[in-house]
Amino acid sequence: MKIKEAVEKRILELCNERKIAVNTLANISGVSPSTIYSMLNEKSKNPGVVSIQKICDGLDISIREFFNSDIFDDIEQEIK
Repeated sequence: MKIKEAVEKRILELCNERKIAVNTLANISGVSPSTIYSMLNEKSKNPGVVSIQKICDGLDISIREFFNSDIFDDIEQEIK
């Protein structure tokens, strides 16, 4: 799995855990819904760390907590 796919899965996992919609996540994070949706589809190849930090702030979790998931255990190497 590539890092972009893992970030996408983690965002959706956190939304499901909290029973919130992506639009709600955008509202509480101060990130536009279009930015989050682009992170969740093929439009964005590189989810920005600032956007991830804002999502974490909105969810009241740390960056460490965001990346502390089994989802990130088997990330493919980007340089081949």
